[in-house]
Amino acid sequence: MMTIGEVSRIAHISVRTLRHYDKIGLLHPSAVSEGGYRLYDEEALKRLHLILLFRELEFPLSDVRRILDTPDFDLSRTLEDRIRLLTMKREHIDTLIALAAGLKLKGLNNMRFTNDDFAAYDARRLDDYAAQAKAAWGETPAWREYEQKTAHASAEDRKHTGDQLMALFAEFGRSRHLDPACPEAQAMARQIQDFITRNYYTCTPAIMRSLADMYDGGGDFTRNIDQAGGKGTAAFIARAMRILCEKEL
Repeated sequence: MMTIGEVSRIAHISVRTLRHYDKIGLLHPSAVSEGGYRLYDEEALKRLHLILLFRELEFPLSDVRRILDTPDFDLSRTLEDRIRLLTMKREHIDTLIALAAGLKLKGLNNMRFTNDDFAAYDARRLDDYAAQAKAAWGETPAWREYEQKTAHASAEDRKHTGDQLMALFAEFGRSRHLDPACPEAQAMARQIQDFITRNYYTCTPAIMRSLADMYDGGGDFTRNIDQAGGKGTAAFIARAMRILCEKEL
């Protein structure tokens, strides 16, 4: 057993932090001595290791507690999402470092910027991916259904399904000049809803509305859909999906 002071020293965190973890139910002491001192055994130290690791991986404390206290939590998928997000952040930071180094070397007056350099300041794809990954941490019914439907799918299978969805977007794009409320556009919105239900999770009106918000939100979804179907396709699909939602609610 180790006292709270000893744990504080070896883990390089404050006693105050350990007391806070105890208060919020994240890390309770293994025992309390007759003198009232908090004591921690090997299991508690192992849990503390995991807490500190997840904190360094930028998980909020509420998510750390959910990960550690949910027996069937999909830890592998959650870590996979976190690794991808941190890799994207590293790439973003590396780009900024390269721009800063160039500015330092050449000076402000001699630095030449191109329109492509503005991409270095675009962190929206990080936000988009973080929002998607959050669905896994939240253990939503839709996410659990998705996990069940794709449990035995290979990487090639997932790519094939994604390509099929992009083909639907491309088909939708060829009709983006139409009124999104017209029967043809509504039939295509229904086709996308059915495809998502068949291959991913039950696409309820509430979920479809959320997808519409992501499709025309200006991030990676918008860019990928517009790339498949032409500029304006994402906004057109989103409007058609919202109209279909109103009919089903």
